[in-house]
Amino acid sequence: MHRERRASVSPLLELHGVEKSFGAVQVLRGVDLSVRAGRVTALVGDNGAGKSTLVKGMAGIHLFDAGDYLFEGEPVKVTSPKDAAALGIEVVYQDLALCDNLDVVHNMFLGREMRRFRLVDEDTMEQRARETLDGLSVRTLKSVRTPVASLSGGQRQTVAIARAVLWNSKLVILDEPTAALGVAQTEQVLRLVRRLADRGLGVVLISHNLNDVFEVADDIAVLHLGRMVGQIEAASTTRGRVVEAITTGVVPEGGAA
Repeated sequence: MHRERRASVSPLLELHGVEKSFGAVQVLRGVDLSVRAGRVTALVGDNGAGKSTLVKGMAGIHLFDAGDYLFEGEPVKVTSPKDAAALGIEVVYQDLALCDNLDVVHNMFLGREMRRFRLVDEDTMEQRARETLDGLSVRTLKSVRTPVASLSGGQRQTVAIARAVLWNSKLVILDEPTAALGVAQTEQVLRLVRRLADRGLGVVLISHNLNDVFEVADDIAVLHLGRMVGQIEAASTTRGRVVEAITTGVVPEGGAA
């Protein structure tokens, strides 16, 4: 059951006609995508549909061969993850990129440690980590000084997501955030995903789990063999229609926004 959610009038991120090939293999074919602040846009499709390549293009890991990339209404050129981060785009990949031997604070600031007089500013980092987690209403971590190795899968995902929003992010891309999680941990992560959008961030959720998609998504973008089948408003469609769009590459009648 989807409640009515406010979103910005103009898209936060827009892709128009983007293409990407690796050698003779064309992976993305004229893909259009629109992501709005304050909404969760789920990106779905079978293996090989082009989801990972599309996200890596958005994140600056791959450079699109053609097409337009707009952020906050302005054309941008994203040629590296640094470019994406400068715009406020953060990606949480499935492997999370956490260091088990470090605590929550040091994982959240990994590679971006705050310094004062050339020394790592432990107190300020801890304060900012706490503030970020509190702002996301995270109650499952007893201490930000807990080693990540001792955390559950859901808690680890929470740390990775909190790290993504620590840097004044505007758009957070989540790659299969509930994969391999149990029921309780999945619910915990999905609530956090929803809170990101409720805070006004744009969220792109990559997931094969349509139960999760319909739990939190406002919009569903379906990729099929490198083409964007369409963006569907979650509240106006059904799982069956989305499955049909994923498998056939056609949005069934009554399935489009």
